[in-house]
Amino acid sequence: MSQLTLSLDTPLMVRDGRGRYRPADADQILEAARKVIEQKMQRGAEFTSPVVVKKYLRTKLAGFEHEVFAVLFLDTRHRLIDYVEMFHGTIDSAEVHPREVVKQALRLNAAAVVVSHNHPSGSPEPSAADRALTQRLREALGLVDVRVLDHIIVAGNATASFAERGLI
Repeated sequence: MSQLTLSLDTPLMVRDGRGRYRPADADQILEAARKVIEQKMQRGAEFTSPVVVKKYLRTKLAGFEHEVFAVLFLDTRHRLIDYVEMFHGTIDSAEVHPREVVKQALRLNAAAVVVSHNHPSGSPEPSAADRALTQRLREALGLVDVRVLDHIIVAGNATASFAERGLI
């Protein structure tokens, strides 16, 4: 297995509109990482373990300065149908509408979902509001036979899994 080493002594480079290379800023690096993970985990990719799911979601959600609520829509074998960033919020909250999550699950014919959001504060600890939302989503999606497998909170490199903590 190869190991990626990032040296800050040599900046990562991006090509500008004129074709010249210049040092990349943090946002450009994160955007490039999101594109790479998107290519690696395309439709049909299997999420075989919580470790794989958390790694994928860390790559997608870490680094945002505002809350983003995203859903992994999965088939019956827990293969990826789609990753959708459904709601964007402020630095400490995002308004989530279970009705919209249900509509998207039905539109995609999903059998299961993993819901996730980031905590820009840096702490992955679930709040009372996070727990209440998870319960509301489970109830709403359960009415149409879509299972909520997990709710993962991403805070930088740290994650918290509701399933691993026995909260689902």
